Formats: sequence, C-alpha cells, structure tokens
Amino acid sequence: MEDDISKLLKEAKPLYFARKRRNNRLKAFAAMLVGVVMLGSFYPKNDGLSESFDYYFMGGEISISENISIIEEMGLPTDDYGLLMVG
Repeated sequence: MEDDISKLLKEAKPLYFARKRRNNRLKAFAAMLVGVVMLGSFYPKNDGLSESFDYYFMGGEISISENISIIEEMGLPTDDYGLLMVG
C-alpha cells in the first residue's frame, strides 16, 4: 500500500510543481497589469493641443482670409469665385 502511494506521489510531484509555477506566473502577470493600469491613471494628461485640428496649422505660412481665396494669396490666377482658373 505504501509503495503505491509513494509511486503516486513521485508521479504527481512534477505535475504539482508545474501547475504551481504556472499559477504563480499568472498571478505575477495579473499584478503587473494592475500596476501598469494604476500607474497609467496617475500619468499627467496633456492639455489636448495635439488633438486639436488647429494645432497642426499654428505658425503655418497659409492664413485663412475672408476677403480673398488662398489660391489668390499664393499668386495663382483665379476666377470671380476665387477658384483656380484653368486654360
């Protein structure tokens, strides 16, 4: 009887330690994930200028004019509506 139990223990020992090692890895991964999410929540948010559409045109050479079109400001020939004249 003791011989059977010792054989079973010898057979189950590597499986037990493999499962224990896998569970410890999963716990460590979950703890790291929670830690990263917590640190990310404390990360300072920017003021949103980079997400604004107008941010990309700050300091640009082209300015929007109400009286004449951009094409006319560039010196290209335009028609009465401010569109590029072709031909």
